[in-house]
Amino acid sequence: MYRANALLALLLIALTPLALALESDREQAIELAADSVDIDEGKGVSVYRGDVDLRQGSIRLQADVVTVHQDKRRPNRIVAQGRPVKFQQQSAKGLVKGEARQVEYEVASENLVLSGDAVLVQGKDRMRSDRIVYDRVRSVVKAGAAAKGKQRVQISIQPPSK
Repeated sequence: MYRANALLALLLIALTPLALALESDREQAIELAADSVDIDEGKGVSVYRGDVDLRQGSIRLQADVVTVHQDKRRPNRIVAQGRPVKFQQQSAKGLVKGEARQVEYEVASENLVLSGDAVLVQGKDRMRSDRIVYDRVRSVVKAGAAAKGKQRVQISIQPPSK
């Protein structure tokens, strides 16, 4: 029983790094570079294409295409696509890296959805599945079937260093 509780505790620690993301990132300016951009203010959609590089504080996202959906000039949904989309963010527990074929962020709910060969890494710990959903508000991570995915979840948690 002790071993199961210890494993559960390690698992929870490993899966909640984004909950500890730096709050100062939200207060930083967003910098974005791309080969091209199409902005349709009437529809509230901006599409950035070609070697897209988005940065905000410690956050960095690299993708082939990033589509920003806006309502009243405020982003409400961001969809990044690539082969793969790569991102990283500094957290209180260290650097968090991830990749997937698509990364979608719902601004209001603060849900982050990674789909298609999704991987999250912090230090030597790793989670892999076809779909990983992170609810930042509730600090809940779901993967595989729990996240409406079709593949099993693979998790690798390294023992703590002495």
